[in-house]
Amino acid sequence: MADSHLQSTESSKPLKVVLLCHSDSLGGAAVVTYRLMQALCREGVDAKMIVYSKMSEDSEVQIIGPRALRGWRFMRERLRIYLSNGLSYSNLFKVSTADSGFRIAHNPWIEEADVVVLTWINQGMMSLEGIRELHRSGKPLVWIMHDMWNFTGICHHSLGCDRYKGECGKCPFLGAKKENDLSRKIWLKKKRLYDEVPFRWVAVSNWLAERARESSLLGEKNVAVIYNAMPVHSFRTQPLAEFNVFNLDYSRDIILFGAARLDDPIKGLDKAIEALNYLFDNHPEVANNAMVVFFGGLKDKEALAELRFPHLWAGPVFDPSLLRQLYASAKIVLSSSSYETLPGTLIEGQAAGCLAVTFGRGGQSDIVEHGVNGFIADSDDPISLANCIIDALNMKVDRQSLHESVNERFGAAKIAKRFIALFEEITRKNQSET
Repeated sequence: MADSHLQSTESSKPLKVVLLCHSDSLGGAAVVTYRLMQALCREGVDAKMIVYSKMSEDSEVQIIGPRALRGWRFMRERLRIYLSNGLSYSNLFKVSTADSGFRIAHNPWIEEADVVVLTWINQGMMSLEGIRELHRSGKPLVWIMHDMWNFTGICHHSLGCDRYKGECGKCPFLGAKKENDLSRKIWLKKKRLYDEVPFRWVAVSNWLAERARESSLLGEKNVAVIYNAMPVHSFRTQPLAEFNVFNLDYSRDIILFGAARLDDPIKGLDKAIEALNYLFDNHPEVANNAMVVFFGGLKDKEALAELRFPHLWAGPVFDPSLLRQLYASAKIVLSSSSYETLPGTLIEGQAAGCLAVTFGRGGQSDIVEHGVNGFIADSDDPISLANCIIDALNMKVDRQSLHESVNERFGAAKIAKRFIALFEEITRKNQSET
């Protein structure tokens, strides 16, 4: 049943919301957007998703267009980037332009919607012009930022570059030598769009919001912070002994490290290996009583070859029940990423009662209180990371209390209600202006 505050006094119809995302499960933004849709539905909202790539069988998720046309949109955007970066593949997927995509203002779901929510819409799904068309159709637009792309020229993570505080140009991801490069051209397009469209901006972490406020594109905009909705109660704090698919050695403390692609450079796998090898060489008692379990894909199958610390690679884990078993089995959830907006593995680990160990350059400080529910190491310092692992292994934790604290901060129902309040405010304002 829908909550009474969702009912219109005139029509008694639930709030209708459409979320736009590249996928319903491929990538972190896709996963959390799908979770948000589910959380909104549980709170009585008529929520649906339109995606470029659909993996689920959910009837509330619709593919944006035919396969051939989707492929062409994707290739067209990548081709422009490829031609702009010296015909190099190296940074081809670290940047996006949103200059090729679908126009969906007349999609029936969109026409019926009270609010349209944009999330991660790149790689051929939506163009900036298509987004402008949504605004001109009269739809209130909320844009949830999952990385830095909204306030840079073209990059998703600036990796220390601060040219987004100006007008970009000379983009290091393109190896560009001139100011008026592709990043500057897209920056100008975004500037014109943002000046025209009154987006309601939402960042998923305080770190991301702070970066947005430093930027030239969003520095004068109102940026709210609403965390990703997490299904906290679906995580248990103790493993099911009879469900040990991975043959884990429960006599050891398990350290868990996961990512969609473990050897993606931004995940800092080399720093984790260096920290773990330091422990193996200098603290043999730790290596004798602990092991690391890695889950996720590896582009380079030899990426773990130099790791001396006891470990297991579980491969990609797509089954949620298996993933929850891994978290429930672990003492520590480890992340050595150089940059993270709001790392989901840390939240999921804490939901299962794990202590988080991580670097702090990003949204980790929204998740980890140093010495309380985990440890934050000095940025990019493997020795500091190793010492934090030791501290976490020696720390006693009430797993159930940690689980409940995560629900207080990131629980799906609580986050959904915050979004509902935002949507209702927007729709009231929109109705008063029409």
